[in-house]
Parts: sequence; C-alpha cells; structure tokens
Amino acid sequence: MNTAVENELVITRIFDAPRELVWRAWSQPEHFMRWWGPKNFTSPLCKIDFREGGKFLFCMQTREGKRYYDTGVYNKIVRLEKIIYTDCFADETGEKVPPSFYDMPGDSIIDFKVTITFEEEYGKTKITIRHAGFPAFTMRDDSVIGWNESLDKLADSLK
Repeated sequence: MNTAVENELVITRIFDAPRELVWRAWSQPEHFMRWWGPKNFTSPLCKIDFREGGKFLFCMQTREGKRYYDTGVYNKIVRLEKIIYTDCFADETGEKVPPSFYDMPGDSIIDFKVTITFEEEYGKTKITIRHAGFPAFTMRDDSVIGWNESLDKLADSLK
C-alpha cells in the first residue's frame, strides 16, 4: 500500500519472513547490499554503523556503471521495531550534495527523514516506511517507484 501527502510518502509491505531476518536485511551490510536500489541497479558499497548516532553510506549503481550515493545518521533504533534516520544525497566520500549533483532538480541539500517500523503478523513481517521532506512531487513520485522496486528485491532476497 502506498499513500502520499505533498512532501511525504508512506509504503507498507508484508514479507513472508520472520522479523529477525527482515531486520538483518536493513541492519547488516552483507544483507542490505543484496536488495538496495531499484531493479537493474546493484549495490556495490554499503557502510553501516548501526547504532544511534552512527552513520551510513549506501551506493546504487546502474548497469552502465553510474553510481548514486546516500548518507545519513541513525537517530533512533529500537531493535526489531523501529529505525529512524536522516537521508541525503552524497558523493562517493560521504559528503552531502544537492540533487543537482545527480542531474535532478534542486540546488539545496535536502535531509530527508525516514522512519521504518517492523511488526510481526502471523509469522510474517509488516514494515511501514515513512519518507518525509520532499521538495517536489516528481522527486517523491520517483522515490515511490524506487522504494517499491527495492522492496521487491528485498522480498526475493528473503527467500
């Protein structure tokens, strides 16, 4: 299920996997790299310091070899229940950059807020993603597509 307001999107998915496994897919680089990024993208780099105040650097790569980086800070982690973090476009060193760095509209650095909740439902895991801070509808709409394609890959990686 997807819903959205002007500067936020909400995606809910149920995975046929135990909550512990889905949690590891978000918190451990070797699991995260298996599914991060839309279809036809790979994740060649993932650095995660998974603790409150810890930083991350994620990379998505197209088939043609173009790389996109994200960085942020984990603000709140409640084991098996919730992850809240900031998210921002970055360069390969982890320095924050505006969307225009990747030929997207916007010359200001944007710190998005992402909240992910994990709930157990009859042996399956329901996650809800709230991604807030979008300055433009088109960026939000593109993110809905990217999130859903990434979550499809996550479902496959949990089998």
